[in-house]
Amino acid sequence: MTEQYSPPEEMATPESPDETGPNYKVTLYELENFQGRKWELTDESPNVTEKAIDKVGSIHVEAGPWVGFERQAFGGAQFVLEVGAFPRWDSWSNGHAGGGTLLSIRPLLIDGADHKIHLFEGAGYGGRKMEIVEDDVPSLWAHGFHDRVASVKALHGIWVGYEFPGYRGRQYVFEKGEYRHWNEWDASQPLMQSMRRVRDKQWHKRGCFEES
Repeated sequence: MTEQYSPPEEMATPESPDETGPNYKVTLYELENFQGRKWELTDESPNVTEKAIDKVGSIHVEAGPWVGFERQAFGGAQFVLEVGAFPRWDSWSNGHAGGGTLLSIRPLLIDGADHKIHLFEGAGYGGRKMEIVEDDVPSLWAHGFHDRVASVKALHGIWVGYEFPGYRGRQYVFEKGEYRHWNEWDASQPLMQSMRRVRDKQWHKRGCFEES
């Protein structure tokens, strides 16, 4: 049976985002369900355990989005954290079978509301190409583009790719730029089967997913 969790009243997300510009705030808790010692951040941290907490058991993102990393200095598996409450490790890992650690974190600097990305089957932008514009794709296979993605051009916005359909498994963040080889997004193989936009409430009031 799935446990339902409602964040405390003081953790409710503001209805109106800050329209004056980028605004980032995240609270890291040492224990699950927002218990134990906590640390509030408004900027990146290459080592979240160097000050107030020894580990990360739960997270509340008041203003974002952010990306967390499995290792210090922004290395290892990536975890996209949009506005909302994450009471346990499995609520932000999307099925990635990692060791349950988050040791560094930084804001994702979104500079506009538009989204456009090109996916390529071959390294160096070779082979078949798939263009995605202002859409989320839960299955690349369903659109005729199989699970091999070996290079990427992120033209507008921030995207996150997943190794399995339905936004599951290891995550790969694509900020604006060119990625000639899958090693450049810290993947061990060119495996990607779903892709979605990363949005914030400055332009999209409810973010990418509905908050329950």
